[in-house]
Amino acid sequence: MTAVPTVKLNDGYEIPQLGFGVWQVPAEQAEEVVAKALEVGYRHIDTAAIYGNEEGVGTAIAKSGIPREELYITTKLWVSDFKAGTTREALRTSLEKLGLEYVDLYLIHWPSPNDEKYLEAWKALEELKEEGLTRSIGVSNFLPEHLDKVAEVGSVTPAVNQIEIHPLLQQRDVQASNEKYGIATQAWSPLAQGQVFDEEPVKAAAQAHGVNPAQVVIRWHLQQGRILFPKSVTPERIASNFDVFGFALTDEELSAIDALERDGRIGANPAEFNPAG
Repeated sequence: MTAVPTVKLNDGYEIPQLGFGVWQVPAEQAEEVVAKALEVGYRHIDTAAIYGNEEGVGTAIAKSGIPREELYITTKLWVSDFKAGTTREALRTSLEKLGLEYVDLYLIHWPSPNDEKYLEAWKALEELKEEGLTRSIGVSNFLPEHLDKVAEVGSVTPAVNQIEIHPLLQQRDVQASNEKYGIATQAWSPLAQGQVFDEEPVKAAAQAHGVNPAQVVIRWHLQQGRILFPKSVTPERIASNFDVFGFALTDEELSAIDALERDGRIGANPAEFNPAG
């Protein structure tokens, strides 16, 4: 089986650099697609409470027969739970749905910065880590100013900051802030939902290496040290997204893809996104 490289986190744990995401995977499809991903060789699965598919992920894990210690499972705390002060209950609910005694990584899904309740949530995550309900704790969609405030109040540094990154939105200021604190950068929507596939540097690299554009973009992330988890419900694409370890992009190809940077944001802007709690 293909050996996926790992990234060592600031708490000493290691995370597979390439994983499988289930954002927008319908609950009724989650078991099937996660089972396929595990069959292909993925061992890192990223889900979230708000996705509504943790039970399907858990069923696929249970049926796979893969030893727990070989899997890396991430889920996330939704805003309504940290604003209501029900962080512990939220994680226990996620664990029950996943059929697990612990997750490898638990993230605050969005800062929702208007009232800074995320700072209280961070302290709660520190307690959950101490209790062993999650091995690592981190954040998602946090901007430098949010990371600075967590650093002021927290006794544990986030292991991961999961943010939207793809060639059209590289968030270099956030990546630099992550690096300053020793926080690993994870990319969500790493393929820009396919919007980058027709860009000339991506097409040229795909042709040069005899691969598809998605594989080129995945290599771009991997070679720059980011953790990512492309999502697909198509068996062929699930497999091809994992088949990315037989070639490497040149420095020139990496630079050409870097140059595609523009404000190509697909998701919400964390500075302005304040869902109801």
